[in-house]
This record gives sequence, C-alpha cells and structure tokens, in this order.
Amino acid sequence: MLFFVPKYTGLHRVLRLGTYVSIKQMQPLCRDERRYNSTSEENRRIPKIYTKTGDKGFSSTFTGERRPKEDHIFDALGTTDELSSAIGLAREFCIDRGQSFTDQLEKIQCVLQDVGSNIATPRSSARDSHIKKTKFSSQAVIELERWIDSFTEELPPLTNFILPSGGKSSAALHVARAACRRAERCVAAVVRSGETDPEVAKYLNRLSDYLFTVARYAAMKEGNGETIYKRPE
Repeated sequence: MLFFVPKYTGLHRVLRLGTYVSIKQMQPLCRDERRYNSTSEENRRIPKIYTKTGDKGFSSTFTGERRPKEDHIFDALGTTDELSSAIGLAREFCIDRGQSFTDQLEKIQCVLQDVGSNIATPRSSARDSHIKKTKFSSQAVIELERWIDSFTEELPPLTNFILPSGGKSSAALHVARAACRRAERCVAAVVRSGETDPEVAKYLNRLSDYLFTVARYAAMKEGNGETIYKRPE
C-alpha cells in the first residue's frame, strides 16, 4: 500500500507502509540512458516492491514510529486505499460512458493520497516539520461542496429512498460511497484520539455526499432509472 506525500510539500519521498523509498530511485531512466544488460549497475539498483519490514506484523508511520498493523492508524490508511480503488473502478465505468466528471474523480483520488499522508503522521510522534509537510487543506472540502451544489441543480428532487442502481457507472459510484462511509468511520476514531487533522474526517463526510449525488447524476445522464425502495410485504 503506497501513500505519496504531496509534492508541493517538498518532501521527496514516497511513504509506503513499512518503508521509505526515494522518489529519485523510482524514476525511470530517460530513453537515451536506458541499459538493457541485466547485469548493469542501473538494474542492480532498482528497488524491489517488497521490503520484508512488515513480516512480523509491524509497519512504520511517516514519523518513523513502528506500530502493529492492526493499529487504528493503519486501519484508517487501508480503508482510505480501498476507497481510492473503488473510485478508480467507478471512474473507468464513467469514462466508458463519456461522463463529464471523470476529471473530478481523478482529482479526488489525488486528494485521498494527501488524506493518507495526513493519517500516516500521528500527532503523538510528529515534529512540526512532519505536520507542516502533511497538512491537509480545508479548500478540498469547499471544492466538493461546490461540485455537489452544481450537480444537485440538475437533478430531480429526491422524494423516496433509492437502492444502489442506475447502471454500471451509478452502481459502482454507490459502492465507492459505501467504502467512503467505512473510511470515515475508521478515521473518526483517529481524529477523536487527536492523531489526525479533523479536516480529513470532514472531507470524507462530504465526499460520501458527493459520491451519492454524482451516482444519481450518472444514472440520469445515461438514461437509467433508479430503483426505488419498497417495503417488502
């Protein structure tokens, strides 16, 4: 599971649960510098994806603190990663159907990397330099609210409970919405413990509203009806 610390912070490292890898190491050689000899110096320096540092059930935070993998920090990181993956799958369906908001979904995935960086920097072991590099901006919440308001203006009023439905794009976005709610529940515990910026929890709360709204919007644009909840008799 990889979480990239935002490049604007000037932190030139990739945060991986259990290790740190230099971004310089990760960059491919430019075309003119490529070497195809398997015994070349360049090939021997390529970092491996596995580190073995977590084999005993512990991983590292960005602050260098070692914690059990079942720690609430890593639980929150894992569910945030799952959320980004669910959004990525939904985005592929939306691209196939020519939806107009796929760039928004990509940007949200990038913001979720920032969310992960913030979560991976527990305040109890963070120095001021750590906190500065992984600070989460409230501007991301404001942007979500603007998008929600824009889509809501085009949608018919919601007068009944609806089930996840409305075609593949819409249904996949509903799956992402449910994953977002779970991520929010995990992060809430970290925020209450004082380890993470409260703006992160606010962002996830607003993101679930966005995903619900855009799922309805996708169904409308694709001409698919939404399934209305009916109490079973």
